Amino acid sequence: MAEKLKVLFVASEGIPFAKTGGLADVVGTLPYALQKLGVEVKVLLPYYRAVKQGKIPTLAVAEDLEAPLPEPLNLGFDLMAPSSGDYPFWFVARDEFYDRSQLYGTARGDYFDNLERFAFFSAAVLPSCRAMEFKPDVIHCHDWQSSLVPVYLKNLWAGKEEALSGTKSVLTIHNLAYQGLFAKDRFPRLGLDWSLFGINGLEYYNRINLLKGGIVFADAITTVSQRYSEEIQTPEFGSGLEGVLRQRAGDLHGILNGVDYREWSPENDSLLPANYSRDDFKGKAANKAALMEAFGLSKKLAKAPILAMISRLADQKGFDLVAQVLPQLMNQELMVVILGTGDEHYQRWLAAEAPKYPGKLGVLVAFDNRLAHLIEAGADMFLMPSRFEPCGLNQIYSMKYGTIPVVRATGGLADTVTPAGSPVEPGTGFVFEDYDPEAFLKAIHTALEAYRDQKLWLRLMQNAMAQDFSWTKSAQAYLELYRQLV
Repeated sequence: MAEKLKVLFVASEGIPFAKTGGLADVVGTLPYALQKLGVEVKVLLPYYRAVKQGKIPTLAVAEDLEAPLPEPLNLGFDLMAPSSGDYPFWFVARDEFYDRSQLYGTARGDYFDNLERFAFFSAAVLPSCRAMEFKPDVIHCHDWQSSLVPVYLKNLWAGKEEALSGTKSVLTIHNLAYQGLFAKDRFPRLGLDWSLFGINGLEYYNRINLLKGGIVFADAITTVSQRYSEEIQTPEFGSGLEGVLRQRAGDLHGILNGVDYREWSPENDSLLPANYSRDDFKGKAANKAALMEAFGLSKKLAKAPILAMISRLADQKGFDLVAQVLPQLMNQELMVVILGTGDEHYQRWLAAEAPKYPGKLGVLVAFDNRLAHLIEAGADMFLMPSRFEPCGLNQIYSMKYGTIPVVRATGGLADTVTPAGSPVEPGTGFVFEDYDPEAFLKAIHTALEAYRDQKLWLRLMQNAMAQDFSWTKSAQAYLELYRQLV
């Protein structure tokens, strides 16, 4: 019998331990889908305060390991793991770097030492593999926070370190807009030769660009949807790295994110007041009533639709469009609920808007998983007017809950939502092309018109709920990629 393929995930977040966005959902679910396909997977994360104080107890499995970096980063760390349960997660513990209130920074900006925090984390991969007695065939890295791993693998470890000899690397870009840019004078801290600070290495307009380093040195690069893998090779979506990505086009693959329907489906969602299914919608009304109560919405509007957003409050997510269309929406017979955290100016804007429309506009600036599930189940439509969207998960969750998405045709949104009214099939949502408030508003009005025809809306809901974006297909695509590399 062939030996199991061994894969190490290296990432900066993963559910159920630490989360700021969709990256955590992928890192927390894809390993289990790969395990079902016979892959041996381990996941390495930083040991944040959120992990330390979480519900899953941990213990040190190796102590006083040392990151192979120059002064002053050649520091010791402990390797932690859950003390019970069958979790494939391991954690790099160094309190001065990771014992903080947030993962990457506060609402005011990033932590000043993120270069050092994530260089240290990347360098910790080698001693962690030794301590785990795990020789991975593939190291699968995610975003800029672990992009130094392919750089170290090719330039420092390959051929010299038995624990990683022959190991290949995959880098998944979840969001190209975040690249890990730092001042040139900090380059010596990375333990790399200055020859790597150049156009064919980590240099980007005389600054360090960690993501670029990963793109240059990884054996394969993936993005989280096919459309996004094509978009990022253009000036509009390439965030300045389109040239480097075009050079690696032959090694660039678009693999759509999957979702975990054990956690995100209305039939068995334990966080809902009432469950429901594609064949029996009764429970959806109970969830809508609970959602209205949670946000203090007017009972007089019980028959009106609820338009929802669960999002990072940022330009990328289309909040400039939301700000422009909100006054017109509030003049209509409908309700809007928004849940999320993000840029301080959008947080202030929402705090100022909510009191203007009592009973119609519900806002909570927070991360609240239980409420997120209630919104998916209780809302009628879900708004995602993104400027760009590598994959997006909420439109996929929404479809499963019969909450019809209204999305812009970009990235994963274009790959997953079929426009209603399409001649080929009845569609699963409403899609607009141009990034402007008129196009967004027109799509919402088309959706509202469809909502008034309850028979049509029911067909739309049933069609949306029938879609399957589980991890099975995507995990198989990753497995095929790993095998090609190995």
